[in-house]
Amino acid sequence: MPEPRKKLRPSGGYRSTASFQTATLIYDATYWFCEKFVDPRSRTADQMVQAARSGRQNIAEGSRASATSSQTELRLVNVARASLEELLLDYEDYLRHRRLPQWAPDGAEASAVRAVPTRFRKDQTDRSDQSDLTALSDQQRYALYARWLDHAAAAVRANALICLIHQANFLLDRQIAALEEAFITEGGYSEQLATERLRQRRTPIAQTERADLPKPPKCPKCGALTVLRTAKAGKTPGSQFWGCTHYPNCKGIVAL
Repeated sequence: MPEPRKKLRPSGGYRSTASFQTATLIYDATYWFCEKFVDPRSRTADQMVQAARSGRQNIAEGSRASATSSQTELRLVNVARASLEELLLDYEDYLRHRRLPQWAPDGAEASAVRAVPTRFRKDQTDRSDQSDLTALSDQQRYALYARWLDHAAAAVRANALICLIHQANFLLDRQIAALEEAFITEGGYSEQLATERLRQRRTPIAQTERADLPKPPKCPKCGALTVLRTAKAGKTPGSQFWGCTHYPNCKGIVAL
């Protein structure tokens, strides 16, 4: 049984990416934040949870779509980025409307949240364990941030989530830039598919030029090179003949 052909563009693998893992943290923490601090009957609670969910799910959907459409992948990752930006504004509004302080970007609290991955890697290295943060389970990763995300004070949770959203947006901005660069230099899926199809069509021509095969004759109609083909229909299906490489524009053939 022949081996399956390798995909032109690999897809999936999103679960091990830092952007998806950070978005998962944000989604889980937002769900519990709204459950504790936002009126469940309000539209705001539903909007915040849905924005957090959209950020996470669109990263996953874009990763899967990458196998067949780079443009769809770009669009979905941009949707994820926009959803998290909307959620960022919701948390900033929550703090402002309740006259609660927002951490300074370079303050000690915000810096401590941002330093979690660095501190984790240092701790693992000190114990001669090279495990990376991305190798942790969702629960293990959440536990690293639990001191802020499970805090009794809404302001601490909201500020920590603002830090995480900024991190996720930074990662998504880099991901979007890389996708745009790849699209410009390599083309989209349809361009790659056309290139692969052309390569496959040229393969029989290269095979006929091998030393152990007869040299292909010229087409009697247009003089172009011919290629060895197999009849699929007609009076002698399965028989081979030399067919013009300009087919279907030229239908010249030479019998074996």
